[in-house]
Amino acid sequence: MLSELRLSNFRCFESFDCSLEGGTTLFVGENAQGKTSILESICMLMRLQSPRSNKVIDQIRFGAEVFSIEGTLLGKRILFSAAGPRRRMMVDNEAFSKRKEYLMETGLVVWIGNDDIDLVRGGSESRRRYLDFGASQLNAGYLPALRAYTRALRARNFLLKRDSNPCWDQIDSYTKLLVLHGSIIAEQRSDLVSSLAPFAKELQSEVSGKDEFLALHYRRSGDDDLKLAYEQSREAESKQRVTLVGPHRDELELSINSLSASKFASEGQQRTIALSLKIAQSHVLRKHKGADPILLIDDIFGELDSFRRNRLLSCLPQGAQRIITTTSLGWASDDCLKGSRCYALENGSINELR
Repeated sequence: MLSELRLSNFRCFESFDCSLEGGTTLFVGENAQGKTSILESICMLMRLQSPRSNKVIDQIRFGAEVFSIEGTLLGKRILFSAAGPRRRMMVDNEAFSKRKEYLMETGLVVWIGNDDIDLVRGGSESRRRYLDFGASQLNAGYLPALRAYTRALRARNFLLKRDSNPCWDQIDSYTKLLVLHGSIIAEQRSDLVSSLAPFAKELQSEVSGKDEFLALHYRRSGDDDLKLAYEQSREAESKQRVTLVGPHRDELELSINSLSASKFASEGQQRTIALSLKIAQSHVLRKHKGADPILLIDDIFGELDSFRRNRLLSCLPQGAQRIITTTSLGWASDDCLKGSRCYALENGSINELR
């Protein structure tokens, strides 16, 4: 449980300080008041990743040089701050130089937002990011492998583009790295999809209230033997001068009633699929890590009809901490608000409503 949150020069907030409930905390306000930034700060503090930007510099308040995020997690004081390329990670005043060690001391997170429909409608990159975020929380070695793979891929593509007649001796030194790290990525993604699939299938029917069959399949871009896949693609890569196989080209295929979800599912079905995938992620994290993730729910309830909203609330892990943003409380029942803490955000100020 994250019980306190304090921000300094993060996004639109010069300073921000509030207490959080172990159950549900709601932040209410019009658009552009900083609600999503609060959830983003928690994601950064817990996982050192933002669902909104890959550049930490984007999160520093305009005119400031450094931001800091502090919180109290299960009695531990945790801090993350950034100033240009410098990062500071601390737990109970102990500094950590390695991300992996810091992340072992923090909590799990699932982000649920309106943009999640891109998991169904969007390109394959959004679905790979979804798998990467989940896999990085399940296995401490996943993120280092992903970062090493990305660096090697960038170097390999540079060599393929630089020379009209590629020097394969040079290129293959990076191919070895892609095989080494890419095999870890693909295997762990595939395992994650196998864990997600039964939860997502059940949740799709529960949230929709219909007999809908959601299926997930992790499809590799080449042969399961990654070394062989690169050997087989060499001629094509020489012509196209880009790396054509590997985890960066893999796909999470989604089907509803045996049909492509992106092509044949209705908008309502697509939104339900996206919700099912995110809630399934929370159940998988709880199953494998033995702890509930913090659910960061960004302004989705106003977009759902009352039936799907009630179904969604009943499907969320009951022991998980929920931090919710919304433009109004018109959708919230008395049962939903019972025991919750509500804050109003307006023009940079925060006031407790209940």
